[in-house]
Amino acid sequence: MDTKEKYFMTSQFDSPCPMVDFVNIVSGKWAIPILYRLIITEGYIRFNSLQRAIAPITQKELTKQLRSFEALGLVTRTVHPEMPPRVEYKITELGKTLKPTLDSLAQWMTEHRAKLQSGH
Repeated sequence: MDTKEKYFMTSQFDSPCPMVDFVNIVSGKWAIPILYRLIITEGYIRFNSLQRAIAPITQKELTKQLRSFEALGLVTRTVHPEMPPRVEYKITELGKTLKPTLDSLAQWMTEHRAKLQSGH
């Protein structure tokens, strides 16, 4: 773990505002799409399937986000000892608790997309 990751893990929840803490978790461009895809997927999903579902995310960015979510306890990672190695991810029970929040954000965007695009 590099210095930046140690800082992220030790100080990300120091804010008195819960929204700042939440944004620290989902601040990456791909964080919410990754979490949402994992939540709506029943069971495990392989890394490559997840990457295709969230295209055009890069392998590097997906790996970074998944490691962060795993460290927070939102995602589990399973490596199957075969050649080539098969890696699967699954949302945890804690991660599943984000579903109502993310559903609500998706609904809000669906309702207001046209207004936001037109600037009114």
